[in-house]
Amino acid sequence: MKVSLLVLSILFFISCTPVIPLEKQCTTAADCVPAQCCHATTAVNQQSAPDCSDIFCTAVCEPSTLDCGQGEIQCIAGECQVVLKEE
Repeated sequence: MKVSLLVLSILFFISCTPVIPLEKQCTTAADCVPAQCCHATTAVNQQSAPDCSDIFCTAVCEPSTLDCGQGEIQCIAGECQVVLKEE
């Protein structure tokens, strides 16, 4: 009975723990980069970074993006995330 309760408790804990996709996993903010080449709204780890070598982006500061210092990339709870600054 005690073993069953322990197993059920472990399964419950595991099922409630959010799974971070591999492309978003990080240890520090330095692990993370924009997920899009232009007007980025999300972030991924460096191994999943898009190839932006042949991409030309406009100089427009699109709202709610990383453009023009509107936000920054952080590693929060092991996940690459974009944090927008409050206006």
